[in-house]
Amino acid sequence: MTKVLLTGSSGYIGKHITLRLLADGFEVKASVRKSSKADEVRDAVVAHLPAGFELAKKLSFVELDLESDSGWDSALEGVDVLIHSASPFPIASPKDENELVRPAVEGTLRALKAAHKAGVKRVILTSSVAAIYGNDLPAGKTEFDETMWSDPNHVVGRVAYTKSKTLAEKAAWDYIAAEAPELELTTINPVLVAGAPLDKNFGASVSVVERIMNGKDPMLPDLSFSIVDVKDVAAMHVKAISIDDSKGKRFIASAGSRTFVQIAKTLKEQFPKRKISTIQAPSFVIRFLALFDGEVKAVLPTLGKHIGVNSSQTTKVLGIDFISPETSLIETANYLVDNKLVKP
Repeated sequence: MTKVLLTGSSGYIGKHITLRLLADGFEVKASVRKSSKADEVRDAVVAHLPAGFELAKKLSFVELDLESDSGWDSALEGVDVLIHSASPFPIASPKDENELVRPAVEGTLRALKAAHKAGVKRVILTSSVAAIYGNDLPAGKTEFDETMWSDPNHVVGRVAYTKSKTLAEKAAWDYIAAEAPELELTTINPVLVAGAPLDKNFGASVSVVERIMNGKDPMLPDLSFSIVDVKDVAAMHVKAISIDDSKGKRFIASAGSRTFVQIAKTLKEQFPKRKISTIQAPSFVIRFLALFDGEVKAVLPTLGKHIGVNSSQTTKVLGIDFISPETSLIETANYLVDNKLVKP
């Protein structure tokens, strides 16, 4: 039985990866920052597994910190595959970018070095499309693809989260090229991730739907989002383990792009009684609001820019038939409503 060490298992994506690994017959050693999180992950996945599933035999936990060497060597003993999905993900940029950049880069290198030392050869890294689109499109191109990289000095690429994902992924590829060529790395680069969480403990990824459902904005910014379902992201991580053609490659996770207004209209159609705005705001209004709202400020570099990403390599190599953005958005909204996580 193939044994996988999964970092970041208590995250929104991490829980879905844990579930998919278990459902597909892998043994999972899941890392958490605090041991108290183990019960949270266990409770989140068990409700979605078949009755009588022997969870105790297939799922164990270790405590690891991206910023500490403690425990990594022992955590990787007997492991066949490392899936490194742990990384900080805020909505608003921090005042000090190193709050994101340092743990992302150092944590990625710490995980890879420990895997290399332990003789683990297969590594799947959760990166982000943020490591791809923070730059100008090359001449003649209309979409971003896996051959492209964000520039940390570009107006989009220098946003703290974007920089953290770019530098962390580059550090991974550079480390393998220079010191560990036998490591077989695949990166998964998701766009905005939607879809129902496995429990009520989830991070910032579903906040766009939450914000619209709560009617927080009387008008919506001129933004577009490429969207992917969390179940597809999990499937990509797990499928890549056994697909030889995925080794040494990056894979964009995207089902398609929708504007903020299109997203709102989808949700308004599904929830006609909710006070959901579908009016697009003039860009000067958004720039003014950004003076007072960190979440709004974070979107300024992409305001008015509607550039898509190309995920055809993912469909071809990993065989992913992406769930539609509308399905993912509605499932997310239904979850928030059913669990009373948005205003009535």
